Amino acid sequence: MKLLYIDFSNTQIMYSINENKPNENKYILDTNLDLKTNLNTFKDNLDQELDVIIVNNQPQYTLKKNIITYNDELLDLASELEDIFHIPVINLQNILDSNIDTAIHNEEKYSTWHLDYYGLSHGKRQYGQESMQTIGNGFLGLRGTYLEAKANDDNYPATYIAGVFDQLSTPINGRDVINEDLVNLPNAQYITFSVNDDNYFEIKERNILESLRSLDIKTGILTITLLIELDDGKRLKIIEQKTAGLTNYHDYYLSYSLQPLNFSGNIKLLTQIDGSVINSNVERYRNLASKHLSVDKIENHNYSTSMQAHTIQSKIDLVIKATLNFKDIPNANYQIDNNNEIANQIVEFAAQKDKTYIIEKTVNIFTSLETKKQLEQIAFNHKVEFFTDIISQTISSWKQIWKKENITVIGDITAQKLLRLNSYGMSIAAQTKANQHLDASVGSRGLTGEGYRGHIFWDELFDMNFYILHDSKLVKNLLMYRYQRLNAAIEYAKGDGHNGAMFPWQSGMYGDEQSQLVHLNPITNSWDPDNSRKQRHVSLAIAYNIINYYQVSEDHEFMEKYGLEMLLEIAKFWIDMSQFNSKSGKYSISNVMGPDEFHESYPGHENEGLKNNAYTNIMVSWLFKKILGFVNNFGNNVINENFQRTSFSDSDLQKLDDISHHLKLDFKGDILGQFEGYFNLKEIDLQKYRQLYGNISRMDRILKAHNDSPDNYQVAKQADTLMALFNISEKEFFEIMFDLGYPIENPEKFISDNIKYYLARTTHGSTLSRVVYSMLTLKIGDKELAWKLFYEALTSDYYDIQGGTTAEGIHLGVMGATLNIVTSYFAGIDYRGSILEIHPNIPDQWKKITFRMTFKNINFKFTVKNGEVEIKADHDTEVVFMDKKLPLVANQNIKLTY
Repeated sequence: MKLLYIDFSNTQIMYSINENKPNENKYILDTNLDLKTNLNTFKDNLDQELDVIIVNNQPQYTLKKNIITYNDELLDLASELEDIFHIPVINLQNILDSNIDTAIHNEEKYSTWHLDYYGLSHGKRQYGQESMQTIGNGFLGLRGTYLEAKANDDNYPATYIAGVFDQLSTPINGRDVINEDLVNLPNAQYITFSVNDDNYFEIKERNILESLRSLDIKTGILTITLLIELDDGKRLKIIEQKTAGLTNYHDYYLSYSLQPLNFSGNIKLLTQIDGSVINSNVERYRNLASKHLSVDKIENHNYSTSMQAHTIQSKIDLVIKATLNFKDIPNANYQIDNNNEIANQIVEFAAQKDKTYIIEKTVNIFTSLETKKQLEQIAFNHKVEFFTDIISQTISSWKQIWKKENITVIGDITAQKLLRLNSYGMSIAAQTKANQHLDASVGSRGLTGEGYRGHIFWDELFDMNFYILHDSKLVKNLLMYRYQRLNAAIEYAKGDGHNGAMFPWQSGMYGDEQSQLVHLNPITNSWDPDNSRKQRHVSLAIAYNIINYYQVSEDHEFMEKYGLEMLLEIAKFWIDMSQFNSKSGKYSISNVMGPDEFHESYPGHENEGLKNNAYTNIMVSWLFKKILGFVNNFGNNVINENFQRTSFSDSDLQKLDDISHHLKLDFKGDILGQFEGYFNLKEIDLQKYRQLYGNISRMDRILKAHNDSPDNYQVAKQADTLMALFNISEKEFFEIMFDLGYPIENPEKFISDNIKYYLARTTHGSTLSRVVYSMLTLKIGDKELAWKLFYEALTSDYYDIQGGTTAEGIHLGVMGATLNIVTSYFAGIDYRGSILEIHPNIPDQWKKITFRMTFKNINFKFTVKNGEVEIKADHDTEVVFMDKKLPLVANQNIKLTY
């Protein structure tokens, strides 16, 4: 075992790899740079593999051992080192308390299951940390704020319920701009205190000696510990905990522990349900109408307070009930103090020095969307349990989740933590227990923030790839959200002069288009036209999810009742969009945008969209072939009934076949054009803009700030032309190319040339781009670049690499996509066919990947190492391993080498 011993000071790191020669080497810190940059350089200078880092510094702080001061800022040195070296970091004191093996084991166990933030942060950084530490259960999301916090520039307590949207109008420059938002519900997590009738405590840096916010990913419990010194010198220790109910998904539970450390005195605990809240999470939305709630009534009963309210436009009724438990606080006095929009509950008592006092608060939330009976009565009769009552139940529920979802990797402590954090993020965004009762899908930010107004995009495509392998019933519930809005999609198409179903780019409550006609460019602070609604490929993502769900679940009933109907209506839209040119003998699809998003129109032709986007046309051909296969394989009764329901005809069927073989693509040599006319666009010197701006991910905004447009250039925000190779297998991809009349003679060269061509023109303005290109570069054997892109995507929210966007909520799509990269591409388990195909490609940085998945109602466990795969299935089946079909016997481990 290779150990590194370090002593850290504000100016240097003394280090040694020899326990008996402490501090034999020195690294001088550049205090003009941040600690992370210094530590990266320090690592590069070491140039050797390590297993463990031991910090010799004596612990100086109470809540964590390895806290250091650098440039007058308190930082968690162990966390910083682990993120850079990807190995356990322990304090020498940990070894002295036990032994080195135990200390290492404990650190690996703790670090890979916890997301910790030490100290206070500010602004978007703090907002982002709150997003990352959200608790939830698919029904509700509760941001990870201090309980004592009110909304301000540093804190944003918010509660979101899946499906609760509201539309408001704002007059801007002579026009009424209507925005639909995922509503920030009344803040019922607020708890604070006062001492001896002084002011109630607020989160202020001058009063907080230490702060540790720790999300236990394994149990879904957020614990915040504060060591506080008030202005008059009084000190307290506060421990606040919160978790969301998984069994009782209408509930979340709080525990607030207060301990006076150097005084005795009178304590008042104040808790609230605050109905005066507005939507203000996203800074650029703050000049728009944001008051979505009207409080109707506040009632009190024993130690419970309930607030009834409704949303302004959508008229969703809701009731929030808060119940307190303070039975272990002797001689406590309980009071209520309500106004029109805030319900106050106060618990007052005489506190003794060093004694601990705990109040528990349970919050129940019901809305008229999922609860059809009288809300007030339902809330009144709802069984109230408290934090201590449900801890074992919560741990047990999460244990069952992790039994299905846990992906373990050996060799990288940071990747392990973030993979689990991503699984956690996916799990709190949607759960079968809740979602089977909801008319909702997963928004691009889950239930963690107000970015993109909580709307549902094509990101579902990346989410479903994760859900489908672990809980296919959940996928069915999410797909039903789309089915319930099929009529809205048909009306949307009709309004645009088309047949079939045209699903909106941004969908919310009703399934109408919620994309704006203009958007704010933060560089110029001006409103630019927004044509993103032309990304009609969202319907192809929906169709893809339907087909994948059926492929994995074999849910015939769903396909017969809902799935085929959606596919046929989507197909009718694309038939209508496909226009035949008798001269070329090809069909063209016009007035669309691809996933790239930078290109909205051709130079000088605003609002016209693009013609023959390669991704769109390839996926339309793929969809049409799939539908033809279903027509041939499903019984006549099922097909006839669905044809009748959708007014789909034999003539339409013939068009499917014809269009699927004759859609137009553009080529230059063996380079596939992103859309027709792409090769006529100018080249762009991205390096020049990197030197000017550093981060060029949003090259569209930069160009528009120069009175220019990305429409003029060969530049892309994210993967577009080659996105189809992410969705479908190489075999299907090249079969489509052949059928369309573009046979690829050398597939390997085609893939390699196209990846290199488009990588050079892509700015990765979406984190999803890195995921797609990570998979693509694996195809050409560039494991180094694949790893780099994957790791940037994996850490994108953790490091908030997009300049503060995590403040507006986590990016759910990239969370699901990174998990899919690990199972489907690094481990190499491809589930897109009728049989699992296995082609491992484990990164050099990892020693082992282990995970479970369900395919066609068979539960599998995989362990993948470099050169070896171990498989266990709970039924007899077969797989294709390295292109050879192999039988599996139920409940037997089989080891395969490669």
